[in-house]
Amino acid sequence: MATWECRLAGEGGATTIEAPDRASAARLLRARGSTPVSIEVLDAGTSPVAGGTLRAAGPRNAMSRGETAMFIRELATALTAGLPLTQALRTLGSQGRSAAQRAMIESLVERVEQGKNLSDAAAAWGRPFSELIVNLIRAGEVSGRLGDVLMQAADLLDRDLKLRRAISGATLYPAILLVLIVGAVIAVVTIVIPKLLEPLKGQVALLPWPTRVVSGAADLFIGYWWLILPAVVAVVVAIRRLYASESGRLWIDRRLLRVPALGTLLRDVAVARFTRTLATLASAGIPILAALRVTKRTLGNAAMEEVVEHVCEQVTAGRTLADPMEKSGLFPPMLVQIINLGERSGKLDEMMHQAARAFEDRTEVSLKLVMTAFPPLLIVVMAGVVGFIVAAVILALLQFQESVSGM
Repeated sequence: MATWECRLAGEGGATTIEAPDRASAARLLRARGSTPVSIEVLDAGTSPVAGGTLRAAGPRNAMSRGETAMFIRELATALTAGLPLTQALRTLGSQGRSAAQRAMIESLVERVEQGKNLSDAAAAWGRPFSELIVNLIRAGEVSGRLGDVLMQAADLLDRDLKLRRAISGATLYPAILLVLIVGAVIAVVTIVIPKLLEPLKGQVALLPWPTRVVSGAADLFIGYWWLILPAVVAVVVAIRRLYASESGRLWIDRRLLRVPALGTLLRDVAVARFTRTLATLASAGIPILAALRVTKRTLGNAAMEEVVEHVCEQVTAGRTLADPMEKSGLFPPMLVQIINLGERSGKLDEMMHQAARAFEDRTEVSLKLVMTAFPPLLIVVMAGVVGFIVAAVILALLQFQESVSGM
């Protein structure tokens, strides 16, 4: 049970009541002859369900992205087969779900049985039901094609999950390689180099500048490692805080788009998401302006989101999608032409679906190219660093030999 703070019409102050949800609290108050003005949760608490507990209020992420896509697909299949919504949800809840997932499904069933729409029930639960999923569910309910729209939502989530896994898989090897390279260089500079240069100290008047650089780096790491580590942590925290702010995230994302190769990849990923998400929302019957605002939050890049927000403003003013997208310079000309043609022909959703497949393939190609070129680039950088260290040692030994020969 949850505890609710209730303000009643014609009465001062507030009273508290225990009920499993806000609707039940309102019914109890009306049964007492009181009219509630506002009902706010004080203590979420729990209410019993079969095999576990049901969260009364507050979002909880009961499923991962993959599990969410599978759940929505299974629900779409059940609805398409003709099962009523509550029966379909109960059937899914009995199929080996975790306690958190059963609690989530019971919450959905309870709210639907109280007369709420599935979209409202999903929005009340929170994660994993994002704004995108809630809007698609609502569009399916309004259009009477909930099963079909849920299947489209599952396809969209699967494609986005596939893209995320491709990015994670492609970046894993370079990330491991980078950590090993940095660790190896630090070990050589702090352990090997000092032992090699120790006999030369006091024997050579002035060491070559590469040797002085390497020796200075070794002294810095050895003498001030206790200061370097907190400094690195502080820089990372500062960057995270900067990225957490709206202006800081916009500043960083704009500059990331200008990085060679990486900027192209980030732009292709955002464009692929934009195209697929907007196509899915438009085909589900969501108005284009609302679809744009939902799509904006899925791009993952503040600079691209700013452009989409400008597009929304232009559409609100009665202009087309294509013109502001073309002027931004961030969207490919082919996509701009497809959108322009789709707006004129009235087949925007169909043409966007076709374009989405092309841009997803393009993103995969860009990802493979960048991640194929990155490891060799790291190896070249490491070879340059190691070569510089070896040159520093050899030059110091040669200078020492010359000083000994001249004596």
